[in-house]
Amino acid sequence: MRVLVVGAGATGGYFGARLVEAGRDVTFLVRPARAEKLAASGLRVKSPAGDIHIAEPATLTAADLAAGRGGRFDLVLLSCKAYDLDGAIADVAPAVGPATLVLPVLNGLRHLDALDAAFGAENVLGGSCAIVATVRGDGEIRMMSPLHSLTFGERAGGRSERVERIEALMQGVAFQARLSETMVLEMWEKWSFLATLAGATCLMRATIGDIVAAPGGLALIEALMEECRRIAEDAGYAPREKVMQNTRTSLTAEGSAFTASMLRDIENKARIEADHIIGDLIARSRGGAHPMLDRAYTHLKAYENRRAREAA
Repeated sequence: MRVLVVGAGATGGYFGARLVEAGRDVTFLVRPARAEKLAASGLRVKSPAGDIHIAEPATLTAADLAAGRGGRFDLVLLSCKAYDLDGAIADVAPAVGPATLVLPVLNGLRHLDALDAAFGAENVLGGSCAIVATVRGDGEIRMMSPLHSLTFGERAGGRSERVERIEALMQGVAFQARLSETMVLEMWEKWSFLATLAGATCLMRATIGDIVAAPGGLALIEALMEECRRIAEDAGYAPREKVMQNTRTSLTAEGSAFTASMLRDIENKARIEADHIIGDLIARSRGGAHPMLDRAYTHLKAYENRRAREAA
């Protein structure tokens, strides 16, 4: 399979590099400045699972695709931030043909509507990933935890020949790859977890451990968790009990240094996915109060307003 990875940042760059390491046919769709850096020094990854240096990664720019260079691809791995999605769709469109599969690993579900409209729902798979990584100033991808999993599957559930081809593509790679037969449920489960984590740590501007140790902190996290769980249940995707147990354990651990990447973005005065992770979850509520999510969303939108005002 010919694979086009959209971007060579912390997520796409890492999983794409591992696929190249395993001998797969991978091309990175990158901006011109990133293409120049990759041509000069290669794609470098520092990871607990083993370092990688791809000396000459194959790259294309949006201008290349628009000019007809690169052709059509069998699989597009899409890992951009939600606020970059419209641009990514426009950039990648020339590389998507009638048989191309699009595998997004964005958070939440809002991106699926835009991808379905652009490429057809039948061509868009479900997917999610778990990775904690950053791109340093010199372009090196630095893993901050051993966590590196990528899950994919049919949104209708079950198995199919086409996702089994992706499963075969992932055999032998140095990250955890898994074909899910309940992909949309797993996307909802991750979304519920992430919305609780982001809502709590951004609202309190603190780690999970610091929140739990504060008066009312544990109750705040549990209230957020229940609001997210109920919205998922009302949508027909109630998180499984084992998943909820793991969520409770992870998000109520005393002394935990765990925070959402959204909090790190706020601390760096960067853009955030407020609408995609919190706002869209609220919008999908089918009744019932969700005061903690509402407060978290107000907080995040106030941050966005301040950031926009200060940049003006």
